[in-house]
Formats: sequence, structure tokens, C-alpha cells
Amino acid sequence: MSITTPSQLLAAVDLAPEVRAALEASPRVTIPETREALYALALGPTGGPVFSVDYDANGTTVTEATVTRCRNGIAVNFPEDYMRRRDPKCMLIADDRPTDKERYADRFGERFDRVRAETLQWLGTQELVVVPFKAGGLTYGSPSIAIIPASSAFFALALVDLQGWTTFDEIGAFTPRSILYVAPPFRHTHFDGRQVVVHDRTATLHEIFAYNLYPGPSAKKGVFSVLLDIGEAEGWITAHASSVRVTTPYDNDTVIMHEGASGGGKSEMCQDLRREDDGRILVGRNVVTDEPYLITLSETSELAPVTDDMTLCHPAVQDGSGKLVVADAEDGWFVRVDGLKEYGEDPHFERAVIHPDTPLVFFSIDGVSDATALPWEHTPDSTGRPCPNPRVVIPRRAIRRIVNQPEPVDVRTFGVRMPACTADAPTYGIMGLAHFVPPAIAWLWRLIAPRGDKNPSIGEAPDAVKRLEHGGMVSEGVGSYWPFSTGTKVAAANLLLDQIVTYDRTRYVLVPNQHIGAYKVGFSAEWLTREWLARKGGGRMRADQLEPARCSLFGYTPTEITLDGQPIRRTLLRPELQSQVGTDAYDAGCAILTGFFKSELQQYLTDDLDPLARRIIETCLSDGTVEDYEALTPLYL
Repeated sequence: MSITTPSQLLAAVDLAPEVRAALEASPRVTIPETREALYALALGPTGGPVFSVDYDANGTTVTEATVTRCRNGIAVNFPEDYMRRRDPKCMLIADDRPTDKERYADRFGERFDRVRAETLQWLGTQELVVVPFKAGGLTYGSPSIAIIPASSAFFALALVDLQGWTTFDEIGAFTPRSILYVAPPFRHTHFDGRQVVVHDRTATLHEIFAYNLYPGPSAKKGVFSVLLDIGEAEGWITAHASSVRVTTPYDNDTVIMHEGASGGGKSEMCQDLRREDDGRILVGRNVVTDEPYLITLSETSELAPVTDDMTLCHPAVQDGSGKLVVADAEDGWFVRVDGLKEYGEDPHFERAVIHPDTPLVFFSIDGVSDATALPWEHTPDSTGRPCPNPRVVIPRRAIRRIVNQPEPVDVRTFGVRMPACTADAPTYGIMGLAHFVPPAIAWLWRLIAPRGDKNPSIGEAPDAVKRLEHGGMVSEGVGSYWPFSTGTKVAAANLLLDQIVTYDRTRYVLVPNQHIGAYKVGFSAEWLTREWLARKGGGRMRADQLEPARCSLFGYTPTEITLDGQPIRRTLLRPELQSQVGTDAYDAGCAILTGFFKSELQQYLTDDLDPLARRIIETCLSDGTVEDYEALTPLYL
């Protein structure tokens, strides 16, 4: 590694005087020459086996994290349950640019200037590690840097594993498009122990001040915020989506892009369909009768993942075909492994993380010194239950059959967590196995991005907890990327609609997970729909193969779905036909869903809203039919 003064290391980087002064004041700045050197820094000055990441907070030593040396990587654990998931209210905006997010001054009663200066001053007292990265990946990303206390080098390691390894020499002279600063003790000295991530934007620079060490809201979603900021200025989107190329047993390829709020099945879209011990597939289990519904598929399609979470829809990759072309915005994936409970549930992924070609970074995995960190050994929370948000940062190259070039999208699916719905307990869990929708309805679902309960990725605010506990919904907002956007909802809504209208050779499908009426289905509905869409040749349909759903927000229902000659029960396509549901419960659920949409859509009716967007919203507010929506945006079949 190279250790020298900031003036020598960073001479080619255009930095504000106060930032350069902080670097020059630091007793030691380290810029690792290799990923291996940064990995060694993450283990602390003695190299492990356990390194405690401690900071002084007003005279008290606070342990923010521990880093355990394992055979296949480092296991990072946070002593507080609260630090193991992203706080949904951690984002604050420090600048005066347009935003619908909470401003720093509104929460704390003063501008950010004082705390910003104190942050840089504190960083100047610390030994630092400085790493360059490209926000948005190595190919299309924007040159950026991160300034991090050396004792928190694991955070820098996770950042560059997500964004891709690069060096100052490779980038050359540049002005950073974003800078990420990390100051962990400020969580205690300034913010009463809460996660706080402050965004300070200008037209050319997006600064992120991270006051906690869980990388979700900063190294991961903070960089997402930078991409959304850039895209809003330039007229393109980084979607909150996964995408996968599906190759059927007959060698037909279909690319499916899956969107949805947190817990909506994005990661699962790239996972193989799960089978029972006898090889059959459990479609679902009736929550009233406990009756299982199983089918047999002799062969399933081959999956080649394209993107996992941050899907770049950059102008440079578009090909004029009328299909949206996507590329990955990351070089590594922040994979949640709560679904792995024991050995053998996902053999290919397990092999990749247990025997990696380079040591990995694990979060909330119960790693033992110099033993192998196992992805199903989740760190217990204080309740004794396993942490619901264990993670591993895995490089894309380690993913089986990964696709490394941009891909045109044939079908855009949208996943929604659905509760059980029965005649005795009606809820909005009435979506059928698959619904084809006109682009206008597809836009509405992305605009609202409803999120059901039991989401494992983030903590819930008290008001959201109360709503979810009583069978309600929470809107994650525009495109489901709204939690990470620093701009305005209307601007994001207009941009999303423009994308949907521009790339019109795309089919839009809604897919439930967890429940279909009275059936507990988990993610099997998503997996079976993926298989069926691919076998249908990218979801190609005839008009006579579709019928209007009873709830117009669901668009059209397939008249039948057949896989390997086996028809899927019609009661899973039309839940109102289930004996435990019925039309009354279905209509009650439709009223819940429609009422929620109407209440959320009112906020978009401003003078800045696109005229077509206004007509679509007004159609919903006036209980329009699917034909009304299709008149605004034709259904591509």
C-alpha cells in the first residue's frame, strides 16, 4: 500500500479547500493500492482475529461494530439490533435544491453548515482511508471518492466491492461527482443514537455524510441517490429492479425485469424455483384447510442474472428497438440471505460464498474466528431470533451464469407482498397469479409501490408499524426507488412515465407474493409466472386469452395458464372463485386497494405533472375501467 501526504496522492483530484484541509490535517492517510491491502486494513492493526471498531463519544468508548476474521471473509456485526437494518427516516437534505424529502434544518432547527464543518474537522483528527469509486459501476459510473476513518476500513471495503475496484491512476485527473464521508461517533454526539445520512447537493457535486456504519443507507442506497440525482438532471432512471435472462428448455430467451417495493421479490426473481424433496413444486397451501397444492415440472428454464437491485437505464446502452435496455449499476451485490435456513437450499450461491476466490464481507452473520462463515448462520438479535437482514457482498463475477452486457427487456413484472384474504377476514390480498396491465396501470403501480407487512430489509417507523399491523399498506413511492431519491415526487413521476411511454415494445405484468387469496404461496407465484412468460415467448398473448379482472387496477387476467400440460387452478388466477374468499371479500379487498391508491395519488396533482399523467390519475380517481386505461396507453401484446 502507498502511504503519503494528501497533496501527493490527491493532486489530480479537484477538491474544495475545506475538504483538502481535512485530509492534510489527518495524522495519516492511506490509499490502498490493491483490494487485498484494503482487506488487511479492515481487520485492524493486529490483523484480527476480532477487531473492535471503537470510537470516543463525549468521553465514552462506544463499540460501533466488530470485525471477525473468517476463512472466507470478514463477518461484520453491530452490537445494536437497530443498526442491522436501514432506518427508513435516516435521509435528510441539507441544500436548498428542490426536494420532497425532510430537510436537515426542519428536523434540527438549523442549517447543516455547522455540523458539516465539525464533521470535516473531526475527520482531520483521524487516521483515514481514502478510496476512489465510480458511482454507477466501472463502465458508466461517475468518478467519486470516499473519506473514511481507517478503523472503519470494512465500510470502505464493502463500498468498493459494490461499486467496483479502481484506482486514482486508472481514473486520472477528475472532479468528483460525489463524495462520501463517514463519521460514526456523530450518531451519539449529535443525533441521539439514530441513523442519519445527510445529502448536500449542488448541480455538479453530491455529498453524502454518513453518521452510521451500516452500509445500506449510504454505501449502497446513498450511491443509488447519487445516480437518481444525476439521472433526473439528464433525463434517465436507475430503476430499483432485478433482471434476468430466462432460457427455456427449447432455447428461447426472454429478459424479465422485476420491480417492486422492498420485499417485492427482486432478489427472488434471479433465484431458481424451489422443489420439494420428491421433486414436486409446492404452489401454495390453503391457510384455512392446510391443503397443499403441488404440481410437477420435469424441466425448468435456465436463469442468467443481469442485474440484482440497481438497474441502470442509461442513454448510452439504448438501441432504438423500442425495448428498454438495461445494465447493472453495481459490480457487486448486497445479497440478503435471510431465506437461507440450512445447507443445500441454494447450492450454487452457497458454494460461491463458502468457497469464494477472494474473501468476502458478511453482515449480521455469526462468524467464528478463523472458521468458515456460513450464510445460514444468522446473528441472533437481542430477542434471540435470527437477525432478519443478514447480508453478504458478493462480486458479480461469482454469480453463476452472470450476464455482463446490456440486455433489452421483454417483460417488466411488478411484485407486491399480499396478505391472506378470506371471507372471514377480507384484505387486499386478492391479486391473481399474473395480471397483464396497460402501461398506464403499470405506471400507477410503480407510482404507489405499495408495501405489505413483514418486510425484512428495513426498520419501520411507528406510524407505518401501526398501519401494517391492522392490514393496511404503506406506499414506498415512485418506481419503488423513491426512498432513495433526493428530488421531488412529481419530477420522478414524469420521468418514469416518459420511460414507460418511450419504450413501448414491453409487456407489463403484476405478480403477487406471499399470498393469493386464501393460499400461502411465498414466491412460487413469481417463479411460476416467470417460467410461463418465458415459455409464452416473452409473454406474447392474444386478446382472446385475456379477460378483464374484477378489480380494474389488476388489468387483465389470463383465461388459463398451462405449464407442461398442467393447467394452473383457475382459482389462483381469479381468487374471487376460491370457496374461502368469494366475491364479497374480493370486492372488499378491491375497495381497500382502490381507496389506498386514490388517497396516495392526490399529492401528484400539481401544475408540474405531465398532462398524460394527470389523465391517468383522474381515470383512477373516477373508477375507470381497464378499457379506459388502455385507451390512454395501448396494451402491447
